[in-house]
Amino acid sequence: MSIRTISSREVYRNPWTRVREDVIERSNGARGIYGVMDKDPAAIIIPLERTGSGEFVTLVRQFRYTVQGTFYEFPQGGWEEADVDKEEMARGELREETGLLAEQMTLLAPLWIAYGAMRQEHHVFLAEGLTQGETERDPEEHDMTIHRVRVEEFERMLLDGRVMDNCSAAAWGVYLAWLRRGERGR
Repeated sequence: MSIRTISSREVYRNPWTRVREDVIERSNGARGIYGVMDKDPAAIIIPLERTGSGEFVTLVRQFRYTVQGTFYEFPQGGWEEADVDKEEMARGELREETGLLAEQMTLLAPLWIAYGAMRQEHHVFLAEGLTQGETERDPEEHDMTIHRVRVEEFERMLLDGRVMDNCSAAAWGVYLAWLRRGERGR
């Protein structure tokens, strides 16, 4: 290991996030400070529909305070629990944000979110066989809207700045790699 932790102290905590400051020593002996945000696991869901008229994904659109902007993204989130059933969490987040229920959920891959500064796993799921139900949004999601778009439009949105969420872009890349490898039906 090229960086050794000398000491660690929590400097902030709320129900969603913990921030710690670690005193570290690099392999060359130089010491420094590393700030780390710890968050419990999360899921990101690609709700995909295949119909006679094409392929569609469902996105949510919401205001993101940290960047002071409103953007489209795949449904995603966590339950603020370290030991959670990943598929159950993914199904819950999909239902909560979009009202969608999925016949089939396929775990495509786990990813780290922004691991240069944050420790949080994001589990990428493909949701298929969708039926519409009622949303159950958290209070901070009051401004969220739901959008069903053609896959081709979603890919344009990735390139024109309407989708700027790196987790949504990464999830789509994982899905395309999974599809290309012929993982469907295995």
